[in-house]
Amino acid sequence: MSAAPPTTTANSALWCIVPAAGRSARFGGEIPKQYLSLAGESLLLRTLERLATHAQIAGLVVVLAADDRHWPGINILHGKPVLTAIGGGERADSVLAGLLVLPTDVTSGHFILVHDAARPCLRHDDLSRLIAQAGAGDGGLLACPVRDTLKRATPDQHVMQTESRAALWRALTPQMFRRGALSAALQKASTEHIAVTDEAMAMELVGIRPLLVEGSEDNIKVTTPADLRLAEFLLQRA
Repeated sequence: MSAAPPTTTANSALWCIVPAAGRSARFGGEIPKQYLSLAGESLLLRTLERLATHAQIAGLVVVLAADDRHWPGINILHGKPVLTAIGGGERADSVLAGLLVLPTDVTSGHFILVHDAARPCLRHDDLSRLIAQAGAGDGGLLACPVRDTLKRATPDQHVMQTESRAALWRALTPQMFRRGALSAALQKASTEHIAVTDEAMAMELVGIRPLLVEGSEDNIKVTTPADLRLAEFLLQRA
């Protein structure tokens, strides 16, 4: 009889993978979005600091582009180890690269986190709640219920109809799954040429129903210059 995989408890420490290999095509500009200044530091460093200062984070893996000239070479942050990996063309490729460089004592049964490099406003209490709740099952993700009215558009951008928002949620990060299960799900999606947009989607494709843990609306993802200004405002209030 095989032993049950280790579970994550409220006192567990987890490694977090931060994909940061994107080209920021939607943002524009010569400098990759993750290195733009946010309240005196790079957006990426703000995100890493938010993670590293949480007591339940054991270490960080930052996944970089092969030609990244901006990474400052950090190997420790707030007393936590920082490892790096070289990412691929898609988010899933970068997460897989990050999974490969995790320390050997992070076994296939241990939970890991994946967090967007462009989400610097993550609240510590949201992260704690995710770890506690998602660690009791097969994993999960921070998310927010959809509160706006949703319209389906015609090809020429007229309203076709109003869609029900009941049971719809916006996916946030971090997302939290066991190392082995996530790696297998991402590899399966890659083999079958399925473009997964987040880790939860990969897990859904292998039959897992990730837990939705409600997070704060201000856990924004910086995708435009206006988002960057809003993130600075939110950090100043924190």
